[in-house]
Amino acid sequence: MGISMSRENTILAVVVIGTLMASIDSTIVLLAFPAMTAALHSTISTIIWVILIYMIVVAVFSTQFGRIGDIFGRGRMFNLGFAIFTISSFLCGIAPTDITLIISRAFQALGGALLASNSSAIIADTFERHKIGKAYGYTGLSWNIGALLGILLGGFITTFIGYRYIFFINVPIGIVALALGLKYITDNKRSADKVDLPGMVTIGVAVALIAYAGINYSSVGVTSLNVALLIIGIAFAIAFVLIEKHVKMPTINFDMFKNKVFRNSLFASLFQGLGFLGVTFLLIMYLQGVRGYSPLDASLVLFPGYVVSGVLSPRMGRYSDRLGARPIATAGIALMVAGVIFYILVLGVSSPIYLIVIGTIITGFGGAMFWPANNSAVMANVSGELRGSASGTLRLFSSLGLIGSFIIAFVAAASAVPRYLAFEIFAGTSKVIGGIGKGFVAGMHFAFIALMAMLIIAGIFSYARGKENRSDGSMQNYKGSIPKQKAGAGKAKKTKKG
Repeated sequence: MGISMSRENTILAVVVIGTLMASIDSTIVLLAFPAMTAALHSTISTIIWVILIYMIVVAVFSTQFGRIGDIFGRGRMFNLGFAIFTISSFLCGIAPTDITLIISRAFQALGGALLASNSSAIIADTFERHKIGKAYGYTGLSWNIGALLGILLGGFITTFIGYRYIFFINVPIGIVALALGLKYITDNKRSADKVDLPGMVTIGVAVALIAYAGINYSSVGVTSLNVALLIIGIAFAIAFVLIEKHVKMPTINFDMFKNKVFRNSLFASLFQGLGFLGVTFLLIMYLQGVRGYSPLDASLVLFPGYVVSGVLSPRMGRYSDRLGARPIATAGIALMVAGVIFYILVLGVSSPIYLIVIGTIITGFGGAMFWPANNSAVMANVSGELRGSASGTLRLFSSLGLIGSFIIAFVAAASAVPRYLAFEIFAGTSKVIGGIGKGFVAGMHFAFIALMAMLIIAGIFSYARGKENRSDGSMQNYKGSIPKQKAGAGKAKKTKKG
């Protein structure tokens, strides 16, 4: 690819910083719910949208921003994401009301979506195919370190400085990262492809309506509103597929799904997200609601899993480069399933806490194996001009898994306690005791079974993806690689100017 080792590593470092920032914000807010609720005179049912709006916005815009990166330049969009994320983090910090905080978080999520949707494509552009697993291992390391830092910094900052600084901390990091990104992550070319506006609008509306309907269901149960939103969202999704079949340069090129490795890796990501993240939500609720732990102490119990996953991710990424994604990622799913079975067998109302620590180590090991291997399988099996679209689609599937897992966790919790209480337990402001606690644990076990089923499906997709051979760094020489953009894209690329 003609990129020097020092420049290659600098680009990876900038992408890792972007991943780190997004990861920190995925956990740092969890520990601030009580402080934000009190300071902004809000309610848990409102302030919970500080997390939910971030999930929805990232899911809605993932595919669009990935495709826009293909057209206008991935580096440009990635750097724009840094700028938006940094500015909106400052706005979150100064937000005077709960509503303005939620709105600012929505803009922060736009920046996060730009970063996430283009980061995987930038790595695939930078590294040879037989090296990208290692690179994704380092992004996995940064994600786990960021989640860990979010826990530690969130508890410390909220307790001793003030919750607003959990947002301000992004500002100096973002400024430095943006300066590095503008210097090192540049685009030599722009595509002459046109923006698929009808496709982008329909997929955005579809994802937004379906995601909101699911979250609304987890909050209040079945209503005519969330049923109607779900039906309308599905109708928009069908319209999107029909539109994309008649567009020369679509938001999602469905030719990508003809490649078995690519297709099955995406579905493995979706079902892994559906199965695994809900386990984490339920453990936090169990530790805070049933065992009476503070949000900081509850999160620290999960500390070993983050450490194991973070330390092992780069090594597991290198193994996936050598052996292909199937054996590494599938073994990782098997470990996650084993961890959930372990929780089902040992967790009760008064089980020793060290058992949860053991479970986090098992699942953390599995995550270290799955994420870098699976992500590299997606990006190693798509041609250059489609990498932004592929990266955005991967982020979409991951985000839908996150939202779905959140819904499963809260519906399970609501089977044992009132829904408002389930949200308060998650936020660390309420507890359950006695018979209610036993009922909560029983509902948690039932949810673990459902989540384990999702993980097993992920394992089936992971194994069914087939074998890879990444020993040849040339994408063109890889049998089964996804064809280039059809119907005019090649002609457009010939006429563009650098």
